[in-house]
Amino acid sequence: MARALAYFVYILASKSGVLYVGSTCDLARRVYQHRHGLLPGFTKQYHVNRLVWYDVTPNPRAMVEMERGIKSWRREKKVRLIETTNPGWQDLALDWIPRTDEQVPSLRSG
Repeated sequence: MARALAYFVYILASKSGVLYVGSTCDLARRVYQHRHGLLPGFTKQYHVNRLVWYDVTPNPRAMVEMERGIKSWRREKKVRLIETTNPGWQDLALDWIPRTDEQVPSLRSG
């Protein structure tokens, strides 16, 4: 029997409030990559590495549509979305993934 996959749409924030919307089928891995600067580009350049909102769907098409929709929103609407479930803008992955100033485990096995 095949295992059902989960697809995530997420919003990351920097300490200064810069926002990034993304999607993945492995949220913990993706947040780890952002948190430790393993992905080149916008999030690494602007230190956007705190998970402040996410949603999950079993449907990959729904994930893509949700991500595109949220990316098209004005900042104010994204902020309202975050604050509906996370009014304090807490890092939702703080307990999942070590902070960047902690020892980083190797992603390579063996």
